[in-house]
Amino acid sequence: MTGTVVVRNADWLVAYDPARAGHVYLRDADLAFRGDTVTYVGPRYEGEVTTEIDARDRLVIPGLVNVHSHPSSEPLRKGITDETLSPGFHHSSLYEFLTVFDNDAEGRIACLQVALAELLLSGCTTITDLSAPYDEWLDTLAGSGIRAVVAPGFRDARWLTRNGHALEYEWDEIDGKESFSRARAVIDLALQHPCGRLSGMVYPAQIDTCRPDTLRDAYDYAVERNLPFQTHIAQSVAEFHEIHRRHGNTPVGYLDEIGALGEFTILGHAIFLDHHPWLHWTSRRDLSRIAEAGATVAHCPTVFARRGITLRTFGGYKRVGINLGIGTDTYPHNMLEEMRSVGHCARVIGESVADLTTRDVFEAATLGGAKALRRDDIGRLAPGCKADFVMVDTRHPAMMPMREPLRSLLFVAAERAVRDVWVDGRRVVNDHEVLGIDFESALAALETAQARSMERVPGLDWAGRSAAELSPMVFDTVDAVPR
Repeated sequence: MTGTVVVRNADWLVAYDPARAGHVYLRDADLAFRGDTVTYVGPRYEGEVTTEIDARDRLVIPGLVNVHSHPSSEPLRKGITDETLSPGFHHSSLYEFLTVFDNDAEGRIACLQVALAELLLSGCTTITDLSAPYDEWLDTLAGSGIRAVVAPGFRDARWLTRNGHALEYEWDEIDGKESFSRARAVIDLALQHPCGRLSGMVYPAQIDTCRPDTLRDAYDYAVERNLPFQTHIAQSVAEFHEIHRRHGNTPVGYLDEIGALGEFTILGHAIFLDHHPWLHWTSRRDLSRIAEAGATVAHCPTVFARRGITLRTFGGYKRVGINLGIGTDTYPHNMLEEMRSVGHCARVIGESVADLTTRDVFEAATLGGAKALRRDDIGRLAPGCKADFVMVDTRHPAMMPMREPLRSLLFVAAERAVRDVWVDGRRVVNDHEVLGIDFESALAALETAQARSMERVPGLDWAGRSAAELSPMVFDTVDAVPR
C-alpha cells in the first residue's frame, strides 16, 4: 500500500513504551505506518490518511521474533519423532533419528513452505532459519513475505553411531573451511536480496562438530560484520561429556575460553549447563558466565519436552540476567504454542507458578528475540520500527470472555484467533489465509517427501532398522472386518 495506512480503533494494542523499556496495553488505539515503517502509535491519529483498516474487536501485537528454527527439515518428521526412544543417548533424538529421517532436495522447499505458513499463521513475522544452504532457499523465504535471518550452517565433522550408545565423529577440516566460505557467500546474497527482508547470521552448527579455530574465526567474523552468531550448545548429555573429555571444561566454559562467548552469541538450547541435575557436576559457573558475557539463550521447549528434558529453569536463567529468546526447533512451527510450552515447562520443572510470568514469555518472543538479532526495530510497536504486526480477533470464542487478551491468546486461543499479519507494511495473512504460499500444495509435496525419507531409513540406520521399527504406530494396524 502507498501513502499512510491507519489501523483504526484497536480494542487492545500492545505498544512499546521507551520510558518503561517494555510493552504496555493501549485501549481504543490507532497505529499508522507509511511504507515499511510505523509512524504513529497512540490515541486517535489525526494526520493525513490514505487507507483505513478497522481494528475494532481486535488485539494488535508486534510480530513475534523466532530466534531458532529448522524449517527445511523438521516438518518432514511429523508423526515420526514425536516420542522416539534412544536410551543409549538419554533419549536425545539427535544421534539415532535425525541422521536417518532426512530430507532430500525435492522435499526441502515443501518443508520450508509448510513451516513458514505455520509461523505466519501463528503471528511470527521474523524467522531465524538454521539450514544447510540449498537451491531456491533465499527466494522461497523472500516469496513468503516473512522477515528472515538466514543462517547457513557449516561444520568440520559429522556425528555417527555404530551401536546406539557410543558417539563418533568423522572430521574433514578441508570441507569445514569450504563450507564456512560458502556460508559467508550466502550471507552476502541474503543481505543483497532485493526483497529487503533478508539478513544473515553466522552459524557454526554445533559446538562439538566444529574445531576451536572454526568457532573462534566464526565469532570474529560475526563481530566484524555486526552479525549475530549462533551454535547448538549444551543440548545433550553426550555433548557435555564429549566437550569435557576434549577440553576439560563445560561447553559454555570452553566457548568462553576460546573467545566466542559474548554479546553477539546466541546459545542454541543451553540446557545441560553445570547446574543441571542430570550431570551431577562439581561447579556452578555456567549461568553467571552467560549473563556476564551478555549472550542470549535460544529456548525451544517443545522438542525437548517430548523427550522428558527441560531447561532448569526459564525463570532461573532470567533472574541471573540472561537474555532469552524463543524458537520453534521442531514441528509444529507454531510460535504461540511454543510460548505456551515455555510457561508450562518452566512452572512444572520449577515446581512453582512464580517461576515466570506471561510478560516474561511475551517479552522473550519479542524484545528478547530482537536483542539477540541485534535489532531495535522489530518485536515492538513504536514510531520508527518496522511495520510488522498481528491482528487477533478478540471476539473469537476461544478469546472470550475477553478480560486479559494476551493470557487468552497464549493459554487458550493460540493461532485460531490470529486473523491478519503484516510484515514490512505488507499484509501476508488475510483472514487466516497465507497469501504468499500455496499451503495445500506444499503439504501434499511434503507428504510424498516423507514417504521417500521413510524408504531410505534402513540404509542409514546403524542397525538396519525400518522406519516402522524405529517409530512404531500408536496402535497395530489390522484389516477392517468386512460387513
